Amino acid sequence: APTKLRKQLSKRNNLNITSNTNNMDNEQKIIHGENKRAHLMMIQGVVDRMGGNLFYLRGWSITLLAGLFAISTSPLLAVDRWAPALFFVLLILFWIYDGYFLSLERKYRGLYNKVRLLNEDRIDFSMSVQEFATHADKTLFAAMLSPTLLGFYGVLGVAMTIIIKLIN
Repeated sequence: APTKLRKQLSKRNNLNITSNTNNMDNEQKIIHGENKRAHLMMIQGVVDRMGGNLFYLRGWSITLLAGLFAISTSPLLAVDRWAPALFFVLLILFWIYDGYFLSLERKYRGLYNKVRLLNEDRIDFSMSVQEFATHADKTLFAAMLSPTLLGFYGVLGVAMTIIIKLIN
C-alpha cells in the first residue's frame, strides 16, 4: 500500500495543470514538477531575505539617527556644525542602500514570474537577474522613488529637519 500511495502522489505531482486564458478554446498547459517547485522555492527564499534586509535596514537607520541626535545635544561634544550634514548624508546613504535591496527584490520577483511560466523541461535553476536590470520599474532610482521608500525617508528627513531647527 505505501508504494502504491507513493506512485499516486508522484503521478499527481507531475500532472499537467490546465489554465484557461481569455478564451475557453485557447488552453495553455503548464507542467508543475519538482524542479519547478524547487526553483521557485529558491527564488522565494531570496525574496524573503531581501524583505528581511529591508526591515532591518530601516530599523538600523532610525536607531543610528536617533543615537546621533542624542549625541548631538550633548554640550560636551562640539558637534553643532557638522551634525546636520552627517544626519542628511546618513539618511541619503540608508535610502540608497534600501533602494538597492528593493530593486534587487523586484528583479527576483521578475525571475519568479518568468520561472512560473516555464515548462518543467526548461528549468535550469538559474538565479541570474541580469535580464531584469534594464526594466524601468526594477532600477535603483525607481526603487528609491517608490511610495514606500519615498514616504519613509521623506518623513524621516522632514522630522530630522524639524528636530535640527528645534535644537538650534
